[in-house]
Amino acid sequence: MEIVLTLKPPHSSGRQRLTIRKFLFAILITGTGLVVSGLVLTGKPKPVANVPPEPLRPVVSILHAQPSAISLAVNTQGTVEARRRISLVAEVAGKVAAVSDQFEEGAFFDAGDILLRLEQADYEFAIARAQSQVAAGEQRLAEERGRNRQAKREWRELGTVEANALFLREPQLKAAEAALRAAEADLSAAQLALARTEIRAPFDGRVESKRVDLGQYVGPGTAVADIYATDIVDVALPLNNSQLAALQLPMNANVASESPVMLSTDFGGREWQWQAQIRRVQAVVDRQSRTINAIAEVLQPFELEPSGRPPLTPGMFVRAEIPTPPMPNLVRLPASALRSDNTVLLVGDDDKLSRQSVSVQRRTEQWAWVAGLTEGSRIVRAQTGLLVVGLTVQVSGSVVALEEG
Repeated sequence: MEIVLTLKPPHSSGRQRLTIRKFLFAILITGTGLVVSGLVLTGKPKPVANVPPEPLRPVVSILHAQPSAISLAVNTQGTVEARRRISLVAEVAGKVAAVSDQFEEGAFFDAGDILLRLEQADYEFAIARAQSQVAAGEQRLAEERGRNRQAKREWRELGTVEANALFLREPQLKAAEAALRAAEADLSAAQLALARTEIRAPFDGRVESKRVDLGQYVGPGTAVADIYATDIVDVALPLNNSQLAALQLPMNANVASESPVMLSTDFGGREWQWQAQIRRVQAVVDRQSRTINAIAEVLQPFELEPSGRPPLTPGMFVRAEIPTPPMPNLVRLPASALRSDNTVLLVGDDDKLSRQSVSVQRRTEQWAWVAGLTEGSRIVRAQTGLLVVGLTVQVSGSVVALEEG
């Protein structure tokens, strides 16, 4: 029996082992991939709805409205004028013979002071002639009275009851009496003309301007000076309809007004003030501006003051502040809270903005006093272009709208 042995090359077993390894590695990679895929497929999170973030709310500061009765101030301005201002005129003709030291522009004088004197010689001559006529009239009257008494005696001697008026010289007596009265009137007129050669001040005042001087001839009716009284001055303060309504000035007859006024002006680098009173309003409405002037008066504007306050001289421009009677249901707001259309923004209970119209009673650069807000209303303190009606806001702080400062 023949036995045949076939020998394999020694490297064939190693190739088989390499092939087995590759196969096992491929199985391992495939299995790992399947496991990972399964985990990915089975562990995928459920989809979540995409909720947009809540928008940011504008932050605002608010004021709580608390309406109350507030006395406001009406501001206006005017020019000081003398209550009495006249042109002083000569009543008789003549040459200016003398002038007083008070007869100068800006000089003060007292009532009754002689400001200037005209030549008096002609008027003294007229007085002498009038006195002569009076003496002649007295003589004639005395003669006629004597003749009248003599005629009465003669008539009684005739035994007649009724006497003739002409016989008794009664017409001649009346003519003599009338002539005497006329002569006395002429004498009084001459004396008055002489007195009028002295031009006197009619009141305490000041010379605004003079028009004549020493040696100048003046005729009757010639203006010699412009003067004004210094006991009182007036200031015409224009007021519109709303200001008149706020002040409640009486416009009817026989109703006096006593509204206080504070006048102020800048003079010499300082601000000076005067207390005044509104006593009346002018009789007509200005046809151009449609305003009416309230007249404020100041007593003794030239009185010396220890503070060195200057006199309230006519022509001076002054500012006026007039307090009103307390006005009900007003709220004071910062000017920044008021919109250009006289509305404010309110924050509702849901923190949304709404618009409210108001009635503006007074406005300054810093503040506004308005009516039409209910108590507790939350008002936006400052307006910006981002704040619109319907916007939801966030409130950062609040104060009471009436607090001062």
